Amino acid sequence: MTGTAVSDIGSLISIAPHKVTISGTGVTVNRVIRWYKLGRSPEEIMETFGHLNLAQIYAALAYYYANQLEIDAQIEEEEEEEQQIEHNWLKAKHS
Repeated sequence: MTGTAVSDIGSLISIAPHKVTISGTGVTVNRVIRWYKLGRSPEEIMETFGHLNLAQIYAALAYYYANQLEIDAQIEEEEEEEQQIEHNWLKAKHS
């Protein structure tokens, strides 16, 4: 394997309390997964973000499938919070 760089795929994901991101970016795994659940391919997600590569997208997908129940619950909570914010905004706008 002379001349080829080998990456530790574990280094592609950063885990902090309440936030899992693609290392070196501000992009959360949850954000990538939300695009994926909308039917976007890994290549389309890569194009959407521009600064991510396929290895990073697939690392996010691998992390998701290894922690699917937890991430699905987090995404559901995020979506509920977003709906509540939008509801409150619309309510305030029409008051």
